[in-house]
Amino acid sequence: MILAPVPLTPDHDIPAPVLSELTALYASNREFQALSGDFPDPEDIRPEQVAAELADELASPDVEVLLARAEGRLVGVVVTLARHPDPADPDPWVGLLMVDAGEHGKGYGRRIAGAVEQRFREAGRDAVRLAVLEDNPKGLAFWSALGYEVIGRRPDLEHGRPCAVLRKELSTGG
Repeated sequence: MILAPVPLTPDHDIPAPVLSELTALYASNREFQALSGDFPDPEDIRPEQVAAELADELASPDVEVLLARAEGRLVGVVVTLARHPDPADPDPWVGLLMVDAGEHGKGYGRRIAGAVEQRFREAGRDAVRLAVLEDNPKGLAFWSALGYEVIGRRPDLEHGRPCAVLRKELSTGG
């Protein structure tokens, strides 16, 4: 599996073929999209909506949008934040990790999370945080199985949705 930054055109847009792949990936996760409310109709996610969803992330120098490919196919996307907007929070964050629904259960999510953790370790970071929507027990179970522990609860910054905040220490041994 290869994890690499999303390519951008000279105008800082996502190239159309990549945007089509991302749209298909987002659309495949209807259950999560219905939970998150990020799109007006989880049954009809359009490329321009995905581009708009990623635009703010792509504009921030502290954010990386990484594509996970296996055998040339897009199997996942992960958005990371080098630092949280709260200056009291010292840890980097995983803002989103999404695996194509047709690839669930094949270990891609675990491998993507491991690769992100390794990137943070190599950058000298010693822990990572993320938030899981309170009404997403599958997400909470996934991250808990990877060693993340709930350290608090608070609304998310963008929409005020109730979330569990999780943290994992990044040991040097992996």
